[in-house]
Amino acid sequence: MTTRRETLAMLAALAAQTVPFAGAARAQDYIDSPALAAQVAAGQLPPLAQRLPQNPRVIDVGAMGREPGRHGGTVRMLMGDQRDIRMMTIYGYARLVGYDEKLDLVPDLLESVEVEQGRIFTLRLRAGHRWSDGHPFTAEDFRYWWEDVANNKRLSPGGPPQALVIADEKATLEILDQRTLRYSWARPNPVFLPALAGAQPLYIAMPAHYLRQFHERYADKEALAKKVREIRVKDWGALHERFSRQYRPENPDLPTLDAWRNTTPIPAEQFIFVRNPYFHRVDENGRQLPYVDEVKINIGTASLIPAKTAAGEADLQARYLRFDNYTFLKEASKRMNFDVRLWKRAEGAYFALMPNLNAVDPAWRTLNRDQRWRRALSLSINRKDVNRVIFFGLAKESGNTALPESPLHDRSLAHMWMKQDRAEANRLLDEIGLDKRDSEGIRLFPDGRRLEFTIETAGASTEETDILDLLKEDFRAIGLKMHPRSSQLDVFRRRILAGQTVMSVWTGMDNALVAAEMEPDALAPTSSSQFNWPRWGQFFESGGREGEAPDLPEARELSELYIAWRRSTTHEERRLIWQKMLRINAEQLFSIGVINATLQPVVVSRDLRNVPEKGLYSFEPGAFFGRYLPDTFWFADAPAAKREP
Repeated sequence: MTTRRETLAMLAALAAQTVPFAGAARAQDYIDSPALAAQVAAGQLPPLAQRLPQNPRVIDVGAMGREPGRHGGTVRMLMGDQRDIRMMTIYGYARLVGYDEKLDLVPDLLESVEVEQGRIFTLRLRAGHRWSDGHPFTAEDFRYWWEDVANNKRLSPGGPPQALVIADEKATLEILDQRTLRYSWARPNPVFLPALAGAQPLYIAMPAHYLRQFHERYADKEALAKKVREIRVKDWGALHERFSRQYRPENPDLPTLDAWRNTTPIPAEQFIFVRNPYFHRVDENGRQLPYVDEVKINIGTASLIPAKTAAGEADLQARYLRFDNYTFLKEASKRMNFDVRLWKRAEGAYFALMPNLNAVDPAWRTLNRDQRWRRALSLSINRKDVNRVIFFGLAKESGNTALPESPLHDRSLAHMWMKQDRAEANRLLDEIGLDKRDSEGIRLFPDGRRLEFTIETAGASTEETDILDLLKEDFRAIGLKMHPRSSQLDVFRRRILAGQTVMSVWTGMDNALVAAEMEPDALAPTSSSQFNWPRWGQFFESGGREGEAPDLPEARELSELYIAWRRSTTHEERRLIWQKMLRINAEQLFSIGVINATLQPVVVSRDLRNVPEKGLYSFEPGAFFGRYLPDTFWFADAPAAKREP
């Protein structure tokens, strides 16, 4: 049976990632952090064997090709905004289920998952698992979120998240016992587990024992009203929202299941995250993870982070570093105690042209929807020059598609319409009817207007500007005149949605490490934030209330395929749908990829072990460092004080 096969595959993947710990039943076989010894001795914390689940998740660090470590030390990181403390949730990557390095979904916080018919999901919790404050983590935490948050009109006016609604049917939640719960739908729900595993995950459990004090259903009315006045918020709902944020852990009192918990209230210029004494993972020797006791995040000016990193103020840093910082950082590493590694970025394209198929100008809308026009643009681009001049030949010339590391990679799609061929580009433009030129050699629309257009950017990087300068010459060679224009991100987005732009620049697929079980929403009009068809995407996400219905056959086919994926029940169905959608996008060039597999500088202290020399850097599905389990990183030397700047 297919569903049984899927369940067994998940369990097999878990078995490959973890190993049984022979001595797990004996307290003396677990190894606690010395940092907690005083609290245990004073009776403030129970012994480690009483803090761990009865069946902790065992990470076989040695089997991963890394070295089992020891406890201790402080990892320092730099961020440009206090909202960046959400990166701790991303990097820590504690999830009900998560992706391993093979892109298989495996239980993590959960002990097991069983899937029946693609629509019935039975989740089993680990016996004895506790929140960071020591309170049991049980099915009640799931019930609270579902009944009192997701289905509460004040806290969730739009109803439960879309991953829990299939064809307007909300999930049915059954509490089988305090460790077992079941979500079910009448139709398959292939997005449920991937949503739980996301870099920004779907949270379906909250610490009910803590949050009831902020909920009108449970709290004393007078006490609740007093708290509302003290915090100076609108009502109890705003109060609950303020203190319940899990993705951005601003509330030090909110219990967590993550490896480290925040101890610093906002606002602050430094946030200190300390180890969660109840974290559910151990290594193969029984040593509780994380190895590192503390993470310090210093907040400063984003533009200064490369310089501060070069001065040795970070032990692990990638955020706010760009490829053009590499030479500077590499030179600094000769004097400082860090190495600079280059990880491959995992977008479908680092730089992609996005023709706006919903442009309000009728001539440009018609032209952008013509496959021949998009192919002519692609064929005019000298991608080798872009790679050589901007990325020193270290990137890949490719369309916007799955990377070679993805099980869905098709080399032919990566190279389709990618090789420069000006003769063919000119032929296609002539065939469209753009065969007339003015005295400067610029092609003319049938109405006599010059084929002169603006490509808009959000001004995110100097590389964008440099690439556009190269493309300007390529386009000029086939009779097109292009002007780059940069604007602020919010203005940039508004103009695209309004159809005021002809073409823009953005990254390609956010996640090109795709697998059949991942949602192919990036390949079809599903969101107003998609810059090539924003109005069609808006139509989909609003249920037809806003935007425009797709009227291009290929776009409609992609929408139908996406809906088919949402209704699929087997891995093979999903794989075939993905392949069709990738091929249509490659043939149609709805986004014109220029370069991918660009490199991300990652600065790593020479004392910090188990950080991979080579890695894939991506928000989805990798959670940047998350998929490599930062709780297994450890310091070979030195107490934290010696590493302070």
